[in-house]
Amino acid sequence: MLEKFIAEATDCDFKAAVERRKPKCWLKSVSAFANSIGGMLIFGIDDEQQTIGLDSVQDNAESISRLIKERILPLPRIELTAFKERGNDILCLKILPGSATPYYYKADGIMEAYIRVGNESIVAPEHILMSTS
Repeated sequence: MLEKFIAEATDCDFKAAVERRKPKCWLKSVSAFANSIGGMLIFGIDDEQQTIGLDSVQDNAESISRLIKERILPLPRIELTAFKERGNDILCLKILPGSATPYYYKADGIMEAYIRVGNESIVAPEHILMSTS
């Protein structure tokens, strides 16, 4: 399944783990993908595209769903799929392009919308937010 994702790009981001203590590192990509053409977050793959897998896939899937519901506003449309790759458990989070832009990351007293520029998720400039709402 992963053969077509050969590098991090505008519509794809790899994460070695589901960061729960500081989930902003991946939730900003959820915001960015929802604010643009959509995209995939693939958990269990490191930045060098090495398959390292995840422990406790069910717990990780529940954390992903809960954190998105708690910290992304409005709630984006997502699809979460678990599968095996080279014997390792992987989670693939597909974020569909949003129809209620902008989508914000909200936590720790901040509320920021993100966009994707190349392979990075950056805070959306004000002029872009105005054109999407």
